[in-house]
Amino acid sequence: MKRKSPKIGVVVKIVKSGNRYNAVDSDGNKYTSYIRTGTRKGAFMKDMALECREGKGGRIYWWKVPMEKFGAVSHVPNAPSDVEVPDGHEDIVNFISNSYGLKPKGLVMKELKWKYLIRSAVRGKNIMMTGQAGCGKTMAAKSLVNALDRPDFYFNLGATQDPRASLIGNVHFDKGKGTYFSESLFVKAIQTPNAVILLDELTRAHPDAWNILMTVLDYGQRYLRLDEADGQNTIKVADGVTFIATANIGNEYTATRQLDKALMDRFTVIEMDLLNDEEELGLLKYMFPTVDESELKNISSITHLTRTEAQTDNPRITSGVSTRTSVEIAGLLFDGFSLMEAADITIYPQYDATGGVDSERTFVKQIVQKFVSDGSDEELFTDHEIDEDDVDQVNPY
Repeated sequence: MKRKSPKIGVVVKIVKSGNRYNAVDSDGNKYTSYIRTGTRKGAFMKDMALECREGKGGRIYWWKVPMEKFGAVSHVPNAPSDVEVPDGHEDIVNFISNSYGLKPKGLVMKELKWKYLIRSAVRGKNIMMTGQAGCGKTMAAKSLVNALDRPDFYFNLGATQDPRASLIGNVHFDKGKGTYFSESLFVKAIQTPNAVILLDELTRAHPDAWNILMTVLDYGQRYLRLDEADGQNTIKVADGVTFIATANIGNEYTATRQLDKALMDRFTVIEMDLLNDEEELGLLKYMFPTVDESELKNISSITHLTRTEAQTDNPRITSGVSTRTSVEIAGLLFDGFSLMEAADITIYPQYDATGGVDSERTFVKQIVQKFVSDGSDEELFTDHEIDEDDVDQVNPY
C-alpha cells in the first residue's frame, strides 16, 4: 500500500491486521500513521469510517462518519507494502543507509540510532529500547512498525497479573467440551510470519513472564513451551518475527525489577536519548504549529531546567519533566489552557509536596514561575504547601 499525506475530505476504512488497526482509502492508500490508535480502534469497533477534516488553526482532525461514506467498498485487499525489505546483502546495506527517510517527523531520534533500529529489525534481532519514562521508546517501536509495514502485536507486560494466561493461555471447563485449553493472543502472534511483537514495560513484568520468554527469545531455540496443550508441548516462532521490548532502567522507577542477565543477553539494546531544549522545541513546533512559539519555548525551557537539575550531583528533584509531559502541556495550551494551569495539572502532581517550601514540588514551581506571564493573579504556593516551621517568626520586641 502506498502511504500518502492526508488530504482534506479523504475517507478511510479501518482494517484489522493482528491487533493493529490499519487505515486505508478506497484506492488502497494507507493513512495509519496519521491517525491515533484510539481513534482507529474506536471507528473499527463501531463499524464506522473516518473522514479527514480541517479544524481551527488548520489542524487536521479525523471524524467518525457512516461507513456508506467510504463508498461501495466492502473489502480492502491486503495489497503489498510500498516498503520492500531486500534480501541481498548489498541491497540491505543500501536500504539501511537510506532508511532515515522512513522515520516520521514526529519522532526525534538520532540518525545513527534509527538506522541501527532498522538494521536490527531487518536482521531479525530482538531489540530492547531503554531510557527514561516518556522519552519516546514506545513511539520509536511503533514508528518502526509503520516504516516496515509489518503485522504487529502489542503486549503490556507491566499490566499482566497472570503471565502464564497472557503468554500461553488458560484451561477451561465446558459441560459439552469438558476440559480444554484456550491459546492466548501471544501464541497467535509468534506464529505470524514477519510479525513485530512489542513487549512493553518488560522491567515491570513478573519474573514468571521472563522465564516463559527465555526460549522464545533465544536464537538457538525460538519456541514457546505449552505445558497444558494436549499432544503439543512446544510452538515454534515463525520466520521473520522480531521482538521489541521497552524498559525503564533506573532506581527512580518504582515497581520495576532488575532484568535477569540471561534475558538481557537475548536483546540488542538501543538507548533513547533525552531531547535537548532545541530538539524539544522543534518537536513541539511540529506538533502544534498554531501555538505561540514563545509559549512553546517556555515549555522546552522548563523541561530542560528540570532535567538539568535532576542530573546534578545533589539534585533537588529526582527526575525531570518528560517529553510526553511537555507534549501534553503544549496540547493543553492549544486547547486554551494557560501555562500555569497546564503545569498545575500535568507537572506538579509528579513531584513530592512533603517539606513545604523545601519540597520537590515547590522547587519545580519556582522554575515554572520564571516563565509565567507577568500580571498573573494566581498564587504560586497554596497554604498547605507552607509549613509553620518554614515561616520566619517575627520578634515583637
